[in-house]
Amino acid sequence: MTTTTQDPEVRRLEESARRIRVEIIRAVNEAKAGHLGGPLSAADMLAALYFRVMRIRPEEPGWPDRDRFVLSKGHSSIGLYAALALRGYFPLGELATFDQAGTRLQGHPDMTRLPGLDMSTGSLGMGISAGLGIALGARLTGRSDVRTYVMLGDGECQEGEVWEAAMVAARYGLDTLIAIVDHNKLQQYGWAGDGPDGRLPPEAPGELVAKWAAFGWRVLEVDGHDMASVVDVLERAREGDGRPTVVISHTVKGKGVSFMEGHYYWHTRALTADEFATAMADLGEPVAATNGGAR
Repeated sequence: MTTTTQDPEVRRLEESARRIRVEIIRAVNEAKAGHLGGPLSAADMLAALYFRVMRIRPEEPGWPDRDRFVLSKGHSSIGLYAALALRGYFPLGELATFDQAGTRLQGHPDMTRLPGLDMSTGSLGMGISAGLGIALGARLTGRSDVRTYVMLGDGECQEGEVWEAAMVAARYGLDTLIAIVDHNKLQQYGWAGDGPDGRLPPEAPGELVAKWAAFGWRVLEVDGHDMASVVDVLERAREGDGRPTVVISHTVKGKGVSFMEGHYYWHTRALTADEFATAMADLGEPVAATNGGAR
């Protein structure tokens, strides 16, 4: 099904992505800790997955025939939590407890504590192996309609375990496994050769398209902030061709907040009161409605 930027469904998903970004900023501001750049770059993809593409039942998180999602870049957990809360897995107000003592919303996802999580993650590189196992398990139990999605960071693709899993997935023709690389071209401390302002040439961290193709994967590319294109590429990815699929999603770290976009030092950082107000304004959210953590 082809979508366009004029499609009401696209506008609905864009609003979901905006709300995810708003909740990311609120939660990190309230916690005075947490990651910002990576969750913001992934928000459009998360909105498309949870509000359109994935076959899920928020009222029945353990539904055996659901699609699975693994956030391999687990430090971006607040983005996933915002999507889950907005989709109805748990109360939206619980986002205010993010990264606090006793919370279910840990700094990295913990599947033993929160409904809707299919894997605990945080050690970079391991999520794709978990997704591989989940997809193989679905095949062995006859659930051929179940799709397993794994979101990785581009810096994470430096991990050898990623490529070991990629090799095995291609070996078994695991076309129900769909990897998504949030290719925002920045990692925590930048890349070699970064300029003093924290900005980066667009080619880093390397030729991901060629690398994944060399391991036998079907490679699709998309502008990760063009919602119509994101929906189209994800729907194409669901149609298996005998190979696992990777979507290289070209994104901007800190997307949606003017002073964060394209700066690696917003990988993780607390906001000042003025920065919080500016971020809310950039996202079209009245500051008065956000004071004191109000939702």
